[in-house]
Amino acid sequence: MTQAMTLALIAHDGKKADMVLLASEFADFLRGCRLMATGTTGGRLKQALALDVECLLSGPQGGDLQIGARLAVGEVDGVIFLRDPMTPQPHEPDINALVRACDVHNVPCATNMAGARLMLSSWAAA
Repeated sequence: MTQAMTLALIAHDGKKADMVLLASEFADFLRGCRLMATGTTGGRLKQALALDVECLLSGPQGGDLQIGARLAVGEVDGVIFLRDPMTPQPHEPDINALVRACDVHNVPCATNMAGARLMLSSWAAA
């Protein structure tokens, strides 16, 4: 039996509706994955789609760092981080650290809808 993929889902405030839309498009695939998300994003996914999501802290309270720590020890297979490039984020260093951790540990990371759709469709087809 193959172990389910573990995916981290994160969305800035201006991108949370996009994350719900994306997750609705790939809900069947995501139901077969272990999902973790930063606080509000995870709550929205649970409420809108009844996905089983482990909710960590919100990004500004350390949720990005929690995901980065799990990623660094091999507990995350992919990250979808819908970033809002037009809105300054008070926790920008944490965001940069998470994206850097993806690069260091060779974990796929999509930061926009186009990349996320490509990533999810590739995995869903496998």
